[in-house]
Amino acid sequence: MTPSKPADTYLLGHRHVRRVGYGAMQLAGPHVFGPPKDREAALAVLREAVALGVDHIDTSDFYGPHVTNQIIREALHPYRDDLVIVTKVGAKRGQDASWLPAFSAQELTQAVHDNLRNLGLDVLEVVNLRIMFDTAGPAEGSIEMPLTVLAELQRQGLIRHIGLSNVTATQVAEARRITAIRCVQNLYNIVQRADDGLIDTLAQADIAYVPFFPLGGFSPLQSSTLSAVAARLSVSPKQVALAWLLHRSPNILLIPGTSSVAHLRENLSVATLVLPPDALAELDAMA
Repeated sequence: MTPSKPADTYLLGHRHVRRVGYGAMQLAGPHVFGPPKDREAALAVLREAVALGVDHIDTSDFYGPHVTNQIIREALHPYRDDLVIVTKVGAKRGQDASWLPAFSAQELTQAVHDNLRNLGLDVLEVVNLRIMFDTAGPAEGSIEMPLTVLAELQRQGLIRHIGLSNVTATQVAEARRITAIRCVQNLYNIVQRADDGLIDTLAQADIAYVPFFPLGGFSPLQSSTLSAVAARLSVSPKQVALAWLLHRSPNILLIPGTSSVAHLRENLSVATLVLPPDALAELDAMA
């Protein structure tokens, strides 16, 4: 049995993007609040990402708030024709940097217009509805009301495609009865695998799955297993954990974030990292 290399691209909205993109959250200040310590470094990371071929950037106007979108605009506008910028609505920041739900029609509409203005766009390519019934993770409850608001903004031509974030499989099914869903962004990694079934369902429907927190929550034993595999392959444990996600399912798109050009290059290199069958078996067993 020989190692297999994951596919290079996957459909997001109506465009195929490279499966390793970039998440802009870390470009804001501590706790994703306020300006970055080094704005020039943040600009440099974004410009290097695009120079290295990144065509999928994940962001939100509630990062900062407004900070990351304004930095993206400063660094990259006017944007390359093939660049897909994905943003999120459904949350807002308190004065104390808390994360608060923002589900009303007025809040969602304002958020879409804020993203358009701060990114310098006439239409948002993909907007994820972030569900905030529980800030600790997905919680059941109907999402028809806020999703209907986004679907109307889509009909108005302000949004091309709609996605979901922090949702349950039941909510994904409800959403797909209301409008076309192009991606789902949930917590998932090599050991936190509650969404295994959902990922497979989405893959059958050609819907992208974008995991966040791809490198956290490991026990010491799990971390040591990851480190042992990484040592055999002469790469970092972080690179192995990201590469496993690419091998897990062809519809998984990665958006690792960093404020460092060196770490950016390390993250992007996982697109060509092949995991041999014995390493994959060992990693699969970590869950």
